[in-house]
Amino acid sequence: MAMISPQVMVFGVPGFESLGYDDWYKQCEHEFPQGLITGLEYSQPKLRTAGERDILFKSLETTRTSDGGTLVQAVEMLLQLDGESWKLKQLRMLPEDEALHDGLL
Repeated sequence: MAMISPQVMVFGVPGFESLGYDDWYKQCEHEFPQGLITGLEYSQPKLRTAGERDILFKSLETTRTSDGGTLVQAVEMLLQLDGESWKLKQLRMLPEDEALHDGLL
């Protein structure tokens, strides 16, 4: 969670308008100690904008679970420089049509 900004906002999760840091923390507190997530990787990064203090890009997120499942989701991520470290400030799950248009799916 050290790489996540306390002001993070997550958009595009079905059933939720948005999620914040506390929501994400609770989910991680449940999944990681129980070993439910065995792998998380990002591929096909597509840079949208980059400045001295922020980077906006799209990527394909692949989550592997302990029961052998795999979830592939296209995402848009905003990283911001916080002091001397980069932290995730915003994550948006991309709809399928946008992910296809961007060549992620």
